[in-house]
Amino acid sequence: MFFADANSGGSSALPLLVVVAFAAFVYFLMIRPQQKRRREVENMQSAMGIGDEVVTVGGLYGTVVEIVDDTVLLEIAPGVTAKYARAAIGKVNKKAAVDEDTADEESDESGSSTTDAD
Repeated sequence: MFFADANSGGSSALPLLVVVAFAAFVYFLMIRPQQKRRREVENMQSAMGIGDEVVTVGGLYGTVVEIVDDTVLLEIAPGVTAKYARAAIGKVNKKAAVDEDTADEESDESGSSTTDAD
């Protein structure tokens, strides 16, 4: 009889433990990874520089021409520029113009060796 009264009259910590476990589950599986992704995107957008090829969140490809505060001026076609918010940049391909310059130098070197052989 003593044990029956103790079980029915006392409150249990189990419901509180379930709520705390659920909150921890939501934090570690949803909130924390989202904060990490957001931090990575902000770092990528702040590291963006002039000459970088970028893709906007809308899928537009362009080259960074100018960066002023929270706006970015993109060249989307030769002689065509558009102004975007820095937050609208979804992906940055670092210094594609440098790669093209290196390729041009290599072709110039191979072209000059061909003319030297003539």
